Amino acid sequence: MIGIVNYGAGNIFSLTSALERQHLPFGMVNTEADLDKYTHIIIPGVGHAGAAMKKLQDTGLVEPIKALKKPVLGICVGMQLLTAHSEEGDATMMNIFPLQTRLFNKDQGIKIPHMGWNNIDHKNNSLFEGVENLTQFYFVHSYFIEYNPTFDIATANYGMPFSAAIHKDNFYGVQFHPEKSGIAGEHLLKNFSNLKQ
Repeated sequence: MIGIVNYGAGNIFSLTSALERQHLPFGMVNTEADLDKYTHIIIPGVGHAGAAMKKLQDTGLVEPIKALKKPVLGICVGMQLLTAHSEEGDATMMNIFPLQTRLFNKDQGIKIPHMGWNNIDHKNNSLFEGVENLTQFYFVHSYFIEYNPTFDIATANYGMPFSAAIHKDNFYGVQFHPEKSGIAGEHLLKNFSNLKQ
């Protein structure tokens, strides 16, 4: 069963609707004790990464999340929370991945935010099992996670390559919104729900 971290900075409705369409049971994580109720944890996120990190800290869930051994998925800003630092608000993140979250460079002739459908080039990883390579997913973001081959399991390009998905131990992150990415996105959520602890 999936637990959604409910810290006031996530697009809960779109995510719960996608889970319901896949008949995936879920509940809300509001306290540390709630983490024990679920086999898989999702950290959603929209908006400002620095503000989202502050909200997550206020819940007291940061250290309990970092200590988890069960599968954890960060979505969009939820993925950025897993990095070491974000330029958005010059904020320290959870530092589960030793990566930086950076602002796209307008000087490259690109529009910010990066919004819309984009192909991703993914590696052989259980999160993408059954998802064809170069499938399109839906993105809405102004900040990106720097590409690092150690943790990158999917890459997208928007003026430059960046990490569309990352993986380390039991922690996963996706910059795109699987809950808004149609069949492929819902398939990815189902794959996440099937990951072994």
